[in-house]
Amino acid sequence: MAMAPGAATAVGTGTNDAPQVDAPGLNYFVFALFFIFGGITSLNDVIIPKLKELFTLNFFEASLVQFWFFIAYALVGIPGARLVKKLGYMRGAVAGLVTMMAGCLMFIPASQTALFPMFLLAYFVLATGVVLVQIVANPLISLLGPERTTHSRLTFAQAFNSLGTTIFPYVGAILILGSLATVTAAELSGEALAAYRTAESQAIVNGYLGLALALAVVAGVVWMFRNRLKGERHEQTSLADGLALLKRPRFGFGAACIFLYVGAEVAIGSFIVNYLMQAEVLNLAEQDAGKLISLYWGGALVGRFIGSAVLRFVSPGLTLTAVAAGAITLIAISANSTGVVAGYTLLAVGLMNAIMFPTIFSLACEKLGPRAADGSGIINVAICGGAIIPPMYGALADATSLAFALVLPAVCYAIIAWFGLFARKPA
Repeated sequence: MAMAPGAATAVGTGTNDAPQVDAPGLNYFVFALFFIFGGITSLNDVIIPKLKELFTLNFFEASLVQFWFFIAYALVGIPGARLVKKLGYMRGAVAGLVTMMAGCLMFIPASQTALFPMFLLAYFVLATGVVLVQIVANPLISLLGPERTTHSRLTFAQAFNSLGTTIFPYVGAILILGSLATVTAAELSGEALAAYRTAESQAIVNGYLGLALALAVVAGVVWMFRNRLKGERHEQTSLADGLALLKRPRFGFGAACIFLYVGAEVAIGSFIVNYLMQAEVLNLAEQDAGKLISLYWGGALVGRFIGSAVLRFVSPGLTLTAVAAGAITLIAISANSTGVVAGYTLLAVGLMNAIMFPTIFSLACEKLGPRAADGSGIINVAICGGAIIPPMYGALADATSLAFALVLPAVCYAIIAWFGLFARKPA
């Protein structure tokens, strides 16, 4: 999933002469942050079918993983920005990394207790750390070098984010999905069921322990440079300052579309493994279906390069409408077909998603001027659409089918297409 461009500018410096830090080696570790939290977010798509089987969940219940992950954006976004203002960028980054480590380590007691709510709590803590790191990441990397190369560094960092969302699901599918067990959770009960859940969730634990170790290394490096950023200042803004922007039609519509876009993207990603496993689609084993998630997120990676070229010549609003219409078309084909066509057209929606987030963001925040920081903060909170739309999709799938439930993300994309037409002219 794309992270909010400049989301952390809501805690930006209060002077035109932004502080600089002479620590070129730190760039690489900040790139690692983008890679890790991008990957962690997409790894949820692999974990959901695993937990669904272990705890015999319906689609709505399984989608609670995304709810507790993405609701952190709504609950932590603004308090997190205030915390970063108090601690500063470098210490704020460390706080986020340590919180992410705590979330990873919480999978140990979650596995030992074999209780689904413990997994949900671990995801919320992990997501809290992700939000803190996102609040810091963009402005921090902009300070780690000359102003003339800021755009290049940010673009390069976003590429690492997409690379993480592409690689993590594939590796996660190999390590976590699939099982040597000859039974399923639905066939067990009592102590045998608890033992099965503990044993089968160990793969999840091992994966997140590895992430915790990587986060500890990055946190240690960032902490070493905690005093290298001089002259850091932060503007103090109130929640009302940001919320007032929602009264502006262009911004309010755009913020709503960020909510819908993230929700649609995450909803499809959350259930695409189960979708591809269906006999009438690709009839794949769980692990093989999980590996294909990389095509969904990889499409977004490739699409960003294509989209960046197209946007040089075509109106951003019209481009947004075109890709949203493309997503609707692919969804319609998938939902009304079978076999390879049904499977790969849904995976191809990732290609349509590629430029949506940054384009909606830029169109919504156009001409906000000094209010851009407040607008960026509200946009970051709107990412919580990933907490709301997937459970709605899951509930609809439980009542109908995974194919019919695709009407929900299709409606989200239709509204986004409308916004593209609405905002096709400069503000």
